Order: sequence, then C-alpha cells, then structure tokens
Amino acid sequence: MKTKKLKRDKVNIITLGCSKNMVDSEVLSGQLNANGIKVIHENERLDHNIVVVNTCGFIDKAKEESVNTILEQVDLKKAGKLDKVYVTGCLSERYRHDLLKEIPEVDAWFGTMELPLILKQFNADYKQELIGERLLSTPKHYAYLKISEGCNRTCSFCAIPLMRGQHVSKPIEEVVAEAKRLVQMGVKEVMLIAQELTYYGLDIYKKRALPELLKHLSDVPGLVWIRLHYAYPSKFPLDILDVMRERDNICNYLDMPLQHISDNMLKAMKRQMDKQEIYELLAAVREKVPGICIRTTLITGFPGETRDDVEELKAFLEDVRLDRVGIFTYSHEENTSAYELQDTLTSEEKEARAQEIMEVQQEISYEKNQEKIGKEFKVIIDKKEAGRYLGRTEFDSVEVDNEVVISGEQELPIGDFVNVRITKAYDYDLEGEVI
Repeated sequence: MKTKKLKRDKVNIITLGCSKNMVDSEVLSGQLNANGIKVIHENERLDHNIVVVNTCGFIDKAKEESVNTILEQVDLKKAGKLDKVYVTGCLSERYRHDLLKEIPEVDAWFGTMELPLILKQFNADYKQELIGERLLSTPKHYAYLKISEGCNRTCSFCAIPLMRGQHVSKPIEEVVAEAKRLVQMGVKEVMLIAQELTYYGLDIYKKRALPELLKHLSDVPGLVWIRLHYAYPSKFPLDILDVMRERDNICNYLDMPLQHISDNMLKAMKRQMDKQEIYELLAAVREKVPGICIRTTLITGFPGETRDDVEELKAFLEDVRLDRVGIFTYSHEENTSAYELQDTLTSEEKEARAQEIMEVQQEISYEKNQEKIGKEFKVIIDKKEAGRYLGRTEFDSVEVDNEVVISGEQELPIGDFVNVRITKAYDYDLEGEVI
C-alpha cells in the first residue's frame, strides 16, 4: 500500500540550446502553474523533486551537453534526491528510441510538439485558453516571441526540419495578443524568433506576411523595441526594411545567417543563393536602412572547404564589415543530405579556421566600436554586476552582442532606458556614462 505524499511536487525545468527552446520551457511552466503545480526555471536551491530537461540536438557539442545534463539528473534520482526525470526537446525528438535503451532511468521521453503529453504526467490538462501565456525565465523587461515553428528549407547541413517539422506560422492575431500580454507583464523589448522569420505567413496567408505582422506589433502600446532574429537571406522580402525604417520601435537590427560566401560552399550547403546575390542583398539592406546593424553566423570546415574558400570568406568580412559575427565548426548530422560527405578536415583544423576567421572579425568589431566613442545611444539597463550596470543599445541583442558597461553612483532601475555617451570601446564591449 502506497503512503500518501505529504510534500507537494515542485518541478525544475532545465533549458538547453536556443531561445526557441526557452520559449517552449516558458509555455510549459505557464501550463503547469495554471494547473496548480509549483514550477521554477534552473532551480539552484535543489528543493525540487521533479526535473524536466528541455534538450538541444543541433550540433555535436549541444548534444553532448544535453546527454551530460540528463545523466547528472539521473544520478540525482539514483541518490534519492529526485523522484522523476523527464526529457523533452530536440535531442529527445530525434534520438528517443536510442536514448530509451541507453538511459532507461529516465521516466519518460517527449518530442518537441508533445506538450499535452508532458502535462499528462502531472495529471494536468492542456489549457487552450492559455495560448501565449508563459512564466518568463528572462528578466521581466525583455522576452523572446516565437512567431512560427519548423522550417521548409533543405540546407544540406541542418537537421532542424527533422526535429521541428515543416513551417507553421502563428496567426497575426495570436502573436499580437501574446505581445500585449508580455507588455502587461512588464516586457519592453521582444525578440522575434523562428527557424525562418521571412517565411512567416506563406502557409496561412499565401504570402510573406512579416511586414504586416511588424506593423501590428509596432502599434502595441508599451512595446519600445522589436528585434528581428533568424531571417533567411534567399528571397529576402525587402519590404520588411520599409517597415523597419518607418517605425521607431523596430530596432535597426537584422540577424541574417549567411553561413558562407564562396559559391563552392554555398552550393554544397544548398543555400539557394550565390556570392553575388549576397553582396547585392547586403547593399540593398544598407541602402534601405542606413546604419542598420547586421548580425550573421558562419560555418567553417564543411566537407570540401578549401584554403581558397577560407580566404574568400575572410576577404568578404573585410569588404562588407558586418557588425556581428558568430561561427560554428561543421559537424555531421544524421539524415541530412551532407551526412554522407567525407570529412576533409580534422576537428582541430576546423577550430583553427574558425579562430582565423574570428580574428578578422574581431579587428572589424574593435574598429566599429572605436567609432562609437563620444556618441550618444539609448540604452536599456539589463542588470547590475559588481557595482556596475550592464545595458545594450538597439544594435545589440541579449547574450550574443556588445554590452554597455555604465559606472557611477546613480541608481538605474533594471529595465529602464537611459541615454549614454560612450567613453571607451573594446573588441566586443563599450563603456559609457549616463547623460
């Protein structure tokens, strides 16, 4: 006969990977909370008895981190410190059957679109009326806003469509309603995210509807900054930029993953555009929105990449002088079209190329930051650390871009906007004073 549990369940959600996973965790939290179940993100006090690990399966390093995190939680369960360990997210979606055999101590595995099934484990109901309701894991002044799920692209290196399915847009009314709820919670900045922003609307409106969505979001009272992440460059709808230019609360910021520049690599990666088209697109973007901050991600070490390809990529960075660049080294992903290609570089050679490319960008970033000295910027205050405030300009997104370090005696409420004059500049950060 089972003894009645006296202690109430408390759920800890651990989120790995991208901001899209974070939103999924926040939605799960909101549903659990609405069902009367106590829930917390990344609980450091360890006073919970149930864990949900929301995994990433994007690249080798992310998969390794996800598996290690699951094993750590299983060890806590074995030691009697946890009652249940559940796993969801991309790694679970993709490798569930293998993981079931490898880590049988996990109580249940779920895919990326199985929120109602997770809730059933807690005898909780999926509440349809809570669409868009979330318990934020970010500071309350900013949030990620997912406008679609999945991807229809067929890039040869990418497994995301295998984990997230085909592209599905959220209706404009639903996105706007969620934005309004976020503002009511204190959010002043939203970062629009999707696997592919510019595809938004094609499935439900039969046209690219991101410009229309931006207009509606821009009209939401209290939404001070709207930021665009993950805009695919091929067939990029330039009318997005017309809205960006017209609306003050749409940040002059565009995250556009280019992945490479050599025609050899772009073709092998199935990126649906060539070098000349990328140059023309960047020129058109800058012409429509002068002073726009462009962020990109690149891949090095793809099978067949030559020294000439690397030199071409370095020359491209020096030529176009992008504001922000992140870089990944290629790793094989099962069931992608590039999976069968033979590696032509060791992991050490890939890392060396990535470092070589980033050294070029580091110098560009330093020079661009030096140009900001003496200029004034509107800055949002994110946090206080070691007696100094850390904030960002409209040209900087959370965690991946520059921070503005502000010293001084004055109290600056977190989430407030202040005007800052830049006094010093480094490779990736700025220092300034409130004016």
